[in-house]
Amino acid sequence: MRFRVVIALLGGLLASSAFAKLPPLSDEAKAKAAEAAAKSAWTDKVGLYEMCLAMDRSAEFYRMGAKEAGQDVPPPVTLPPCAEPGPFTPTAPAAAKPLEASGAHSPPGMAVSPPSSKATSAEITGTRK
Repeated sequence: MRFRVVIALLGGLLASSAFAKLPPLSDEAKAKAAEAAAKSAWTDKVGLYEMCLAMDRSAEFYRMGAKEAGQDVPPPVTLPPCAEPGPFTPTAPAAAKPLEASGAHSPPGMAVSPPSSKATSAEITGTRK
């Protein structure tokens, strides 16, 4: 009896963890997922294009072989030409520059000295400790 109660409680605890919610995706993760989906769709188009070219080559090889063997060759079926997908162009929006690259913290103008020196704070401000 106790064993059944323990098993039921453990089963309930394990089942409740299956209904837990994951945190929402960040904007960066969403952008990466969208780019991966676009890359996958482009790869599918490239595969279809290569398959179309292979089918054209095999049909031409069949026709040449049938003509050489003296067989009657039916006229080719007119199909649209194979459409080349072109190079992959990422469609992800331009990411905002981080603060370090944006220059938001940098003073205007050119630096005339290195950013760090061996001078103490007292020497720089002109006061004594």
